[in-house]
Amino acid sequence: MYRVSDPLVVAEKVSGPLPELSADEIDAAAKRISDIIEPTPLQRIARLSALTGAEVYLKREDLTAVRSYKLRGAYNLIVQLTAAERAAGVVAASAGNHAQGVAFACKAMGITGRIYVPTTTPKQKRDRIRVHGGEFVQLIATGDTYDAAAAAAAADVERTGATMVPPFDDPRTAAGQGTIAAEFLEQLGRAPDLVIVPVGGGGCLAGIGTYLRERSPGTAILGVEPAGAASMTAALVAGGPVTLPEIDPFVDGASVKRIGAVPYQAVSRFGGQVRSHASLPLLTTTESASGAASFRMMHVDEGAICTTMLELYQNEGIVAEPAGALSVTALHELEIEPGSTVVCLLSGGNNDVSRYGEVIERSLVHQGLKHYFLVDFPQEPGALRRFLDEVLGPDDDITVFEYVKRNNRETGAALVGIELGTPSGLEPLLKRMDQAPIQCERLDPNSPAYRYLT
Repeated sequence: MYRVSDPLVVAEKVSGPLPELSADEIDAAAKRISDIIEPTPLQRIARLSALTGAEVYLKREDLTAVRSYKLRGAYNLIVQLTAAERAAGVVAASAGNHAQGVAFACKAMGITGRIYVPTTTPKQKRDRIRVHGGEFVQLIATGDTYDAAAAAAAADVERTGATMVPPFDDPRTAAGQGTIAAEFLEQLGRAPDLVIVPVGGGGCLAGIGTYLRERSPGTAILGVEPAGAASMTAALVAGGPVTLPEIDPFVDGASVKRIGAVPYQAVSRFGGQVRSHASLPLLTTTESASGAASFRMMHVDEGAICTTMLELYQNEGIVAEPAGALSVTALHELEIEPGSTVVCLLSGGNNDVSRYGEVIERSLVHQGLKHYFLVDFPQEPGALRRFLDEVLGPDDDITVFEYVKRNNRETGAALVGIELGTPSGLEPLLKRMDQAPIQCERLDPNSPAYRYLT
């Protein structure tokens, strides 16, 4: 899968006017959607403010009618269709959130729609799509990625003549999503120093960034992608959209193999840097060639995203989906000037409760608290007891044990998952394993077998 390399790479900066997507069009979109979409709260978070030394606000798009910002772009596009286009119906492909926005808009305007989602879309999102669309929407699951669903939707449009409602690759969609920026600027009453935006296909970043470049040029912009699906970063490095050969689909709301041409056209005009880690202060007095404040892209690990999801739930009572937690996760890796005003877009809260087992597992692995081993136990009584007494520490706990006894062998391998009390307990554990008569092999976290386990 594509992962960002360590050196800084300067993003290509394209000159020339950007057709259709502009601050004026985003203001017009805000008026179009105002009858159906109420402003979402801009909430100051005391814990994150204390953590960073900045004034940190969350733009709570998880509190829309469909629990994500996607309704903005979908409605802004569909409401502009002609009578003939409405009669022909609409088609959309989505990992789940855009589908809910399209479904909501279809029902609100009495337009029929067919929505294609990957088979990996959580059940909670599928159920919500059906609730929002009712009799006006047909839900079709196909393929295991957004890109497979998008291909099926494109074939539907070619076959039926229906109108495609893209989740990000259309100026009308991006303009609707850009209304988030118009909204939080009004709510804040001043220009923020930094705005952090989660990035999947790039429409939201394109809309918000375009609006800020025109209306608040002194605001720095940071786009954040999951490390296992950094398609915007790949595009900026390559000088145009590229298709990633493989992605990690865990962050389902932001895992796409290829960003859209419209988002790339907009984002490439921001100027700035593509980087894997934010080891330098993000907010500086250095301006880009356009005279605007800095724009950067970065990625965050999926395990770190899981840790953030759990922290938001346990501390603020916020249910964030993986993509929704991207912007807040980035705060843990940034150096921000004290007293700065930071707005993080919490983009969605459609998280299936059945996924929390995996969320907890990935978080423990990321924190260095969960490790897996292959242990070759002698086929004799008391072997497991000796392992517990001689190898495990007082704060260590076996959470996984899968063992198949083979009578024709002197030893039998077992998969053992161990949860530590603290990350520092790993080295003493490995030392005790080396000294024990039982053979133990630690599974490499980068191996295919380990990725299967987590």
